[in-house]
Amino acid sequence: MGEKFKKRKGTAKDHDFAVLAREVVEKAIGEKLDGLPLEESPKNTKLVSRARKGGKVGGKRRAKSLTADQRSEIARIAADARWKK
Repeated sequence: MGEKFKKRKGTAKDHDFAVLAREVVEKAIGEKLDGLPLEESPKNTKLVSRARKGGKVGGKRRAKSLTADQRSEIARIAADARWKK
C-alpha cells in the first residue's frame, strides 16, 4: 500500500506495440512506410562548424608540441592497431 510508482515520461502512444513496431520498421528501411524520408533532428550548423574547426586545428597543434620520438611511438601504436584488425 505504501509503494509509490514513478510515472513514465512519454505519451500513451509510446505504450502501443503497433506504433513501436512501425517506428522500428521505418528506421530499418530508412524511410516512412508511406515513402516520405525520415525526419532527422536538425543540428545546429553554427556549433557543428565550430567543433569541426577546432578538431582540424587540434591535431596540428598537438603534433607541433610532441617530439619526433613521441610522434613515432604514437604512429607505431596506431599501425599496430590497424594491423591487428
